[in-house]
Amino acid sequence: MAMMPVVAAVDGSEESLRAVEWAALEARRHRAPLRIVSAPALPPRMSVHPHDLATITATLQAESCRALNEAITRSREIAPGQLIDVDLLTGPQEVAVTQSGDGALMLVTGARGAGGFAAMLLGSVSRYAAMQARCPVVVVREETSAVHREVVVGIRDPHGDDGTLAFAFDEAALRGATLIAVHSAGAGHILVQADLDLAEVLATWHDKYPAVPVWRDVVHDHPAHVLAIYSVRADLVVIGRHAGPGPRPAIGGIQHALLNHARGPVAIVPDTELCPGLVCTPVRSRARPISYRCIASVGGICGAGRQRSP
Repeated sequence: MAMMPVVAAVDGSEESLRAVEWAALEARRHRAPLRIVSAPALPPRMSVHPHDLATITATLQAESCRALNEAITRSREIAPGQLIDVDLLTGPQEVAVTQSGDGALMLVTGARGAGGFAAMLLGSVSRYAAMQARCPVVVVREETSAVHREVVVGIRDPHGDDGTLAFAFDEAALRGATLIAVHSAGAGHILVQADLDLAEVLATWHDKYPAVPVWRDVVHDHPAHVLAIYSVRADLVVIGRHAGPGPRPAIGGIQHALLNHARGPVAIVPDTELCPGLVCTPVRSRARPISYRCIASVGGICGAGRQRSP
């Protein structure tokens, strides 16, 4: 049975290349393949004359191929021997990237920004993927080389966040990290009772992950604000994406604010109603280790022939 990959989307920007580096290390932790994808797209508000379409298309594909090659180089530098595959996607960029995560352990994207205030804002592809993807989506921000061995998980409902907790505990176990569970009790709620409820649920998960140290933080503050503060030093912040009242998936105000203001990687984990296999299927593959090799170029896509390193 094929192992589920970690998928990383790249567009040639430094933000996306940092995301690929993060994904390469994550794939190595999971003993999973790394799949790097790129979707050519016109810049926003740019129109093309029909006579120029073929030329523009070829130029965009060439840029995506260069991005894929650079991503392979960066991945091999940070995770030597990692199995890597690549794909040049077609179709609308947001949809193509999001659908590339179907059947994946997770989809990793960078947070695009042009500097200043714009750098604080989430890119359209990352936002769409966080809203629509059927797998967990990790949005990578800032430098991510520092390791603090802390994974933080935001819990909306201690009794209704199984998928989020499963992902967070698994990530903490893989990193040998402490898990910090954050719950906002809200105005009018008694912190002591909220802490007891959270402790009861976490005790069940700790039985499954006895090697993971667990801390609780029950607050009255806005959860996005608290999680954004934690993101400054956390290796990963995890939060759930729950089914909304409408027919289409969406990220709520908390997730939106956190993604805009976090200073480190944030994982958005879909509700089990949106991704039924998330809890039933182990997030981390339990298959025996396999021998990893790295594809040396994007060959078949960009015309150089696909090769593997020794």
